[in-house]
Amino acid sequence: MSLLEVQGLAVHYGGIRAVKGIDLQVEEGEVVCLIGANGAGKTTTLRALAGLLPAAAGSIRYAGSAVTDLPVHARARIGISLVPEGRGVFPRLTVAENLDMGAYSRRDRAGISADLEHVYGLFPRLYERRAQTGGTLSGGEQQMLSLGRALMSRPRLLLLDEPSMGLAPLAVQKIFETIRLIADQGMTLLLVEQNARLALESSRRGYVLEGGCIVHQDDAAALLASPKVRAAYLGA
Repeated sequence: MSLLEVQGLAVHYGGIRAVKGIDLQVEEGEVVCLIGANGAGKTTTLRALAGLLPAAAGSIRYAGSAVTDLPVHARARIGISLVPEGRGVFPRLTVAENLDMGAYSRRDRAGISADLEHVYGLFPRLYERRAQTGGTLSGGEQQMLSLGRALMSRPRLLLLDEPSMGLAPLAVQKIFETIRLIADQGMTLLLVEQNARLALESSRRGYVLEGGCIVHQDDAAALLASPKVRAAYLGA
């Protein structure tokens, strides 16, 4: 049984069919990426999986249960967490307060304290900036904070939307080092990333979206070697 199983998912914006009946699966402990051009439906797919957008058709199953009609807060409570495009930190809250917001639905104080130490261990810069407001952080630091806040909910499935967007190369390197470390620790990840090569190099499998449809899927290594994928998305 897949941790995440999506069948026939369609998502509409008014009269626009942004996602047109896609199927995908993510196994427990697996890193899977969605790649494609801007407007292909990648972010829309993640937002629908997180519950931020309604499904016009199809089904979403998580850990064996149907979650298609669950609201976003209910999905978060059962372990589905989204790190959104554009980071979405609370600019007037401190780093520590932002991280606390990630654990808003939890009551296990000892576990929250342990997870906070874990996040600070992953991102020492956040510990250094813990009393600083989120809006005063650099882009890379805000991405660290967004990822750390998601981890504070103790997710079982982490949805990552464009984690490298707008970041300097060194910040991108640090974020993806941490993503790989989290994956090595057993986290299940579904990744949308504009840098297709980086996404595939960080994943076990990948799906290619075009015009709201999945047009290709394979092991990441096979997609990296595919002449069509290389020509369309890897600049080679």
